[in-house]
Amino acid sequence: MPKPNYSFEKRQRELEKKRKKEEKAQRKNAPQPASPALEPGQPEPEPK
Repeated sequence: MPKPNYSFEKRQRELEKKRKKEEKAQRKNAPQPASPALEPGQPEPEPK
């Protein structure tokens, strides 16, 4: 039985973490709608 290639597994985990981090950054930087949770028929929150 061949020995496991831990370096390959570690690299794959690092790539996955990097990909998820980049996706999260893109979502964070994406333009947000003016009122994300506001649906038609709901009263608008008053500004403070």
